[in-house]
Order: sequence, then structure tokens, then C-alpha cells
Amino acid sequence: MDGITRAREGELRMSDVDFSNLLAEYDSRDMAGFTRKFVDDLAQAFSTKIDVDADSDWSGVLCLGMGGSGAGGMFLQSLADQSGGLPFVVWRDYGVPSWWGPDWLVIATSYSGNTEETLDGVRMVLEEGGTVVGICSGGELEELLEDNDESLCLAVPSGQMPRSAFGHLFGTQLAVCWALNLLAKPSEDELTSMLDRLRSASQLADIGGGDGMVGTIAQTMQGNQIGIISPTMLGAAGRRFTAQLNENADRFARPVGLPEMNHNEIVAWSTDASEQCILYLTCEGMHPRVGARIDWMVENIEATPSWIIDCEGESNLESLLYAAHVTDWISIALAVLNQVDPSSMASIDGLKAHLVTIQ
Repeated sequence: MDGITRAREGELRMSDVDFSNLLAEYDSRDMAGFTRKFVDDLAQAFSTKIDVDADSDWSGVLCLGMGGSGAGGMFLQSLADQSGGLPFVVWRDYGVPSWWGPDWLVIATSYSGNTEETLDGVRMVLEEGGTVVGICSGGELEELLEDNDESLCLAVPSGQMPRSAFGHLFGTQLAVCWALNLLAKPSEDELTSMLDRLRSASQLADIGGGDGMVGTIAQTMQGNQIGIISPTMLGAAGRRFTAQLNENADRFARPVGLPEMNHNEIVAWSTDASEQCILYLTCEGMHPRVGARIDWMVENIEATPSWIIDCEGESNLESLLYAAHVTDWISIALAVLNQVDPSSMASIDGLKAHLVTIQ
């Protein structure tokens, strides 16, 4: 995988672990199988028919969503910050921000359709005469929106973990934004070429038959604290990578952004990098001064191992998708290496069961 290199010198041996056997033993709900379908899920979602008229009168877009269902909002915000014409704001809480008004479109994403924080915000928006585009696989969100003439609900396939449905969810969010002219849509040829390149990258990253680099990275992460350093334009992918490590691999990780971390956290990294693993996310479109900062850190921060994941792509969208997909495979590889089921989330299920008892 040409997009990944070892940042600091040291012995590098490609992974010789039999990940197929580890997946068979620990991946109870086939997280790897869903991950292999990521690019096909995107392609299917991109072709979603959005029966709405484009509207250029919105003041901005508020993205509601939690966890795996909310990750796409961060990616939309990143795209809008780089090349959009309207502000996109992500809200991960109950209700909506105090400044919200009906001139802001709301995109509410809940894979199950039953995320209580998202539903709380949608109810407030509908009560105040706002417009909601809901994305879900059913549940109460679909029920809330089906009788509202000013809103729309789009269905995605059900039956998997929300964090494994990113292709369906984010792809549908993009289809909405393209249909409403909120973000510029690439040409059909550009989309086809992008998806083809992502499929090639996916095959190389696959721990069940790729080039072994992802498995090697995961092996070097074992037993180390994990820092994920990203330029602003890839910050959404860095934060999602952290969440995937939390849920898939049961591991803490710390996402930080450039150039901001160079004004504070770099001091700690420069003096306390023992037992630390750094993964730098980079891309061709990042500010050249950010590239210079990364070069300095690679030379001067003694964290070993450290890796540079160059998120290949001919657009910011492609770089973000590349980053999201390759890092998904890293999180799954680290999970099964540590004998963890990447599909399990017992503590989240337990918390939800507890909240059901509280009225």
C-alpha cells in the first residue's frame, strides 16, 4: 500500500499473522465482511433518488447524529469548510443549539431510527416549523417524519452495526447535499474513477488477503498509547478513527489536529513519547506549512513506532474516504490481534438498557 510508510527508522517486517483465522474466531457479526462492502455501499448510496427541488435559500445546515450515525456530519462539515458555500454545523447532544432557526436545514441521521438525542432534536425542529431530512433504517425517526409535508426520510439497509454502515449513511448524506446543491457534485466520470481507486485501495488494505501493511501497523500498535495527528482537512477522519478504535478494538486513542497541536500538545509529545504510537494522516491538498510541521515532528518526536498514512485522492472527498476505510481495517486488525470481537459493544448495550428504565 503505497499510501502508508514507516515514519521513523526501525525494523519493519510485514505481518505474517493469519488474520483470516482470527476473524473466524473473534468477528462474531462479520465486521470485516461489512467493511469489504464499503465502496459498494457508497456507490449504491450515491445513486439514491432524492425527490426534492434544489433550494438555495438555506442559511446553513445542522447535522444531528450520535456515534457511528453522526460521523458523516463531520465529513460534510470538512467538505463544506474546504469548498462549500454554506456553513455546516455538527450537533451531538439533545435538542438543538439556541441559535437554530427554521432557515437552517436539519439533516438527522440515526441508523436505528431510535437514537434518543437525535429524536429529541428532531421533535424540537418540527415543533418550530423546521425542515428535516432524516436518514435511518426505520424506527421512530421514520415515524416522526412520514407525516410531515416539509420533511423527508430516506431509508438505508438495516441489519448491521451503525459504525459499519458508514458507506450507506455518508453516501446518502452526500446524495442529499448534491441534490439540494448544498455541495458541488463530481461528474459521473469523476465518481466512477474515484470508486475504482477506492476499490483497489480496499483490496490492499483487507487483512484477509491484502498486502499485509495494515496488519503490520496494528501489530506495532499493540501495548502502546495511540496518538492520531491530522491536518484540519482530515480531522474528521482522525476523530472517526479514534471512535473506531474505541468501539472495534476496545482501545483508547487521542486525536489531535494540526496546526493547533503545535501550539500546546507538542510539548508533551516531545518529552513524554515513550510507549507511544503516532499515526499521521496526510494528503496532497494540505497546507504546505502543515507538511513542514509534520516533517519536523517525524525528526524530533521520539515516538516509535510512528506511521504516515498518506490519504491518496484527487479530491478532499476521496482523501477522506480513503482515510476512513483504511483506518477501519486497522481498528479491526488491532481488535482481533487482542482477541477482541470488533462487533461487540456490551457497555453501550448495557447503558441503553439502563436508560430505558428511567423515564
